[in-house]
Amino acid sequence: MEGVDYLADERRKAEFDVQAMKIVWAGSSHAFEVSDRISKLVANDPVFKKDDRAMLSRKDLFKNTLRKAAHAWKRILELRLSEEEASRLRFFIDEPAYTDLHWGMFVPAIKGQGSEEQQQKWLPLAYKMQIIGCYAQTELGHGSNVQGLETTATYDRHTDEFVIHSPTLTSSKWWPGGLGKISTHAIVYGRLIIDGKDLGVNGFIVQIRSLEDHMPLPGVTIGDIGMKFGNGAYNTMDNGILRFDHVRIPRDQMLMRVLEVTRDGKLKQSDVPRQLLYGTMVYVRKQIVIDASNALSKAVCIATRYSAVRRQFGSQNGGPETQVIDYKTQQSRLFPLLASAYAFRFVGEWLHWLYTDVTQRLQQNDFSTLPEAHACTAGLKSLTTSTTADGIEECRKLCGGHGYLCSSGLPELFAVYVPACTYEGDNIVLLLQVSRFLMKTVSQLGTGKKPVGTVAYMVRIEYLLQCQCAVQRAEDWLKPAQILEAFEARAARMCVSRAQDLTRFSPPEEGFAELSADLVEAASAHCQLVIVSKFLEKLQQDIPGEGVKQQLETLCGIYSLSLVHKHQGEFLATGYLTPTQAALANDQLRALYTKIRPNAIVLVDAFNYTDHYLSSILGRYDGNVYPKLYEEAWKDPLNESVVPDGYHEYVRPLIKQQLHSSRL
Repeated sequence: MEGVDYLADERRKAEFDVQAMKIVWAGSSHAFEVSDRISKLVANDPVFKKDDRAMLSRKDLFKNTLRKAAHAWKRILELRLSEEEASRLRFFIDEPAYTDLHWGMFVPAIKGQGSEEQQQKWLPLAYKMQIIGCYAQTELGHGSNVQGLETTATYDRHTDEFVIHSPTLTSSKWWPGGLGKISTHAIVYGRLIIDGKDLGVNGFIVQIRSLEDHMPLPGVTIGDIGMKFGNGAYNTMDNGILRFDHVRIPRDQMLMRVLEVTRDGKLKQSDVPRQLLYGTMVYVRKQIVIDASNALSKAVCIATRYSAVRRQFGSQNGGPETQVIDYKTQQSRLFPLLASAYAFRFVGEWLHWLYTDVTQRLQQNDFSTLPEAHACTAGLKSLTTSTTADGIEECRKLCGGHGYLCSSGLPELFAVYVPACTYEGDNIVLLLQVSRFLMKTVSQLGTGKKPVGTVAYMVRIEYLLQCQCAVQRAEDWLKPAQILEAFEARAARMCVSRAQDLTRFSPPEEGFAELSADLVEAASAHCQLVIVSKFLEKLQQDIPGEGVKQQLETLCGIYSLSLVHKHQGEFLATGYLTPTQAALANDQLRALYTKIRPNAIVLVDAFNYTDHYLSSILGRYDGNVYPKLYEEAWKDPLNESVVPDGYHEYVRPLIKQQLHSSRL
């Protein structure tokens, strides 16, 4: 029935102020107001309809995305939306498009790596979308290993130009979003070559299509790389292939904020330190962590609501069956993901602060926190995206068979999100980078160089290597100091143990190769500690709203203790915990599941997602799932005719035993 809230009883159980929690989730009253207003604007605009995405052909899907992107830009201009409002508009449209790379990579690259003159020339054009840009770094043969890129940019001092060339098949640019069909310009990364000398990888602004007829410029071969995983999903994006055949560009189109090539072919270092470029990377990774909380919360919202609607088994005397959400097996899989969504939100908030802090320090030529910030953002990008990708799939399984339907929203959400585990750094490669930083930190202990930021706990290394868990009762696991010490001791002991293992190898690189899997585990332990510590720090703040802080404390306990349970082998192997204390942690975790259960629906309501944004029948706000699933089935093109195309050619001859005379 329309207009009936089938989850009303669940909402009446709430033990906290949901409106206050919405503001906590959004980050501020202002951020909530903007998101709430823009999400409704998108949901009420028929052009942004997206419930048929999974059934469209690739061409129709892509054209529809272009229509939405154009309409979005029109609305931004008509309503005179601020940069913040325009960003939220693109977020709630919820469809990968060439504009993502234009605003998310092309513009930041020029701002971060372009000289003042280059910014003055190119940014006004990009801001007005008079040019459309992409970020062409990844090649067919190289992704994570940027130093292995093969595209060349050779300086010709006779004409004062760079010659951009793709010398091999594997040097073809491959994957850049927006490149395949739409971008007019690209930030192209290639090897800077002067007088036959390879001077390493640099970025260049290259026009690739005509601004008049959109045809590729001479020497440019360009196209789309083809269908990707899933229905709809990332197939709205024109990921491209790009090859250059001795394409010439003016010298002043090399990004020259840090390094300049003079007219006579000499390298000139600018006054801007190279480390300043790391600010852009911290910004991008911060955004990826926030995106992880968005995607995971979306999946958790769908799975939580459907788990409350769905009933199976347990009927007593003809009464209703048990809600699936009341089974401990469901809770033990679902509630840690709910807690993770909140945990990632708060660590994302902290990364915003870190980005501001790093930027201010860089401007003052203070690079002291840069290695730690680089390692921290690399690790958090890896951990949050891997957990989110796995979590979305787990949410699909939590919805049973109906979760496999495109109309559940979960298959497309998984397909559109999972590339995050690879772009901006393969997750395993990133953890190996974190492990190198941790091993260096351990090697410097006792030298007088104090560890800073997220590795500051290493200052207490002697204590952390010797301390024993003081838990005697299950309730002791609720003490923030106890939780923090457990994660610090585990991370510290795993790092020191790996460092000791490495001393057995000569040269050390042999050790890094042989122990890489163990080093990844140590890096993961450190990153989990960072997220737990930032959740605990959040709880030290003044958080208004009746019952809000108590719910967050419960979620923090679930996040922390679910990790203790999942990785109890590491906590036990390091000698910090006894088996009895590990069992007590699990007892407390089960108690927290029971405690959070009455508030589960309202905790996902606090995400404030419209039905349009969720795009899921299973996750509908009103819980009216079954009638809507039935309605949706009849919309499939296969149901446009009662007798399917092909029946008379291929099925009827079979039934009538006439296959020998049919024309197959």
